[in-house]
Amino acid sequence: MHQPVATPVTRSVDPGTARVEICRPRHLAPAPAAPALPGHRQLSYLHAVPRHMVHRAAIAEVFLTDTVRTGEHSFLVAAQWPRDHALYSPGSDGTSDPLLFMETIRQALVYLAHAYHDVPLGHRFIGFGSEFEITDPAALHIGGEPVPVVLEAQWVWVGNRPPHRYGMRLEVVLTVGGRPCGHGALQVAAVDDKRYSMLRGRGAEPRAVAATDPRPRPLQRAHPAAVGRLRAKDCVLVRERADGPWQLLIDVEHPIFFDHPSDHVPLMVTLEGFRQLGHLLLHPGDTPRDAGHTLLGMDVDCLAFGELDAPIDLVVREREVDAGSGTTRLTLDAVQGDVRLASCRSSWGAAGQAATAARRAAVHATAAHRATVPRTA
Repeated sequence: MHQPVATPVTRSVDPGTARVEICRPRHLAPAPAAPALPGHRQLSYLHAVPRHMVHRAAIAEVFLTDTVRTGEHSFLVAAQWPRDHALYSPGSDGTSDPLLFMETIRQALVYLAHAYHDVPLGHRFIGFGSEFEITDPAALHIGGEPVPVVLEAQWVWVGNRPPHRYGMRLEVVLTVGGRPCGHGALQVAAVDDKRYSMLRGRGAEPRAVAATDPRPRPLQRAHPAAVGRLRAKDCVLVRERADGPWQLLIDVEHPIFFDHPSDHVPLMVTLEGFRQLGHLLLHPGDTPRDAGHTLLGMDVDCLAFGELDAPIDLVVREREVDAGSGTTRLTLDAVQGDVRLASCRSSWGAAGQAATAARRAAVHATAAHRATVPRTA
C-alpha cells in the first residue's frame, strides 16, 4: 500500500479588467527600516535575498530581505511577511500565519550558514528539531502594509565537524516594530552528498513523482475549512474510512510544499500536517466563528526521514486543557509503518481572546503610524 499523490486542481478564471494609473503614489509611506543598533547599519526591506541562499526555487517564497552581524555569533535578520499568501493565509483573528515564523527561521538559518559560516551551497540540510512560540499574537495583526519583522538571532554550533558535516542551531526572538512577540529555534546538520547517501541508506536522487499503488485507494480528503485552509489543494489530511486514522497526503506537485524536488517529506509539510490535525480536533463543525482556537506554538522532534511512497499516520497521543488560561496542548506523532518520524507538542489559545487583543492593538498602531510616518508627495 503506497502513499497517494494528489492530482493538481485546476480551474479557469474569467479575465477581468483593471485600470492602472501611471503616476507617483501620493500616500505611500517609505519602506520601513528597523532601528539601527549603535555601530550597525539599518536593516533594509527593499528586496529579497537571493533565492538559492535560502533553498527556494520561487522568488515569491523568499521572505528574508537583509541581515546584519552584531557579534561573533549574533545577527539581526529582516523579513517581510505578506499581508496574504496562497498557503500562509491570515487566521480568522486577522493575524499572520504562525507557520510563517517557522519558515522564516528556516530561511534565516540556511542563509546565515551559507553567507557567514562557509557552509557549501551543495550540502544537504537535515532537521533534528524545531520550535516556536507566539507570546503576543496581537503584535502580528495584519494592517495596511506587509508586516516587517526582525529576528534577533543567536548562532550555536552543535556537533560540528566541518567540512563534511556542519551541526548548528539558530535561536531567535521575533520582534515587530521593536515589540518582542515570539521566540523559536531550529537545529540541523548540513552534510555533503556522500554522507547524505549513507544516512538515507539508498539512492538520494530527488523524485519528480512519488510511487503509487496500481490500485488507488478510495480516500476521504479533509474539507479545507475544517483544517483552517482556504484551498482544497492545501489540505494535507486524508483517510480511507470515517473511523480510520488521518494520514499525511504527499503532493509532490504542490508549488509551495514541494518548491523544489525532494527525496523525502520536507519538514514544513510535516508541520502543516500537525497544524491541520490540531485545527480539526479543536474546531468541530458546530464551533462558532470566534470561539475556536489559534495555534500559538510547536515543539517538534524530527526522528527519521519520511518516505514519499508509504502512508504516514498522524496519531493523537495526548490532549490536555488548561481551564485557567484556555490553552489546549496536543501531543501528536507522525508514524510510517513501525517508525515514528516526528513528535509534536503544540499549544493552542482561544481565538476570540486573540482577536479582541489584535483589534485593540491595530487601533493603537494605526493612530501611532499616522502621527509619526511622513507622507510622500
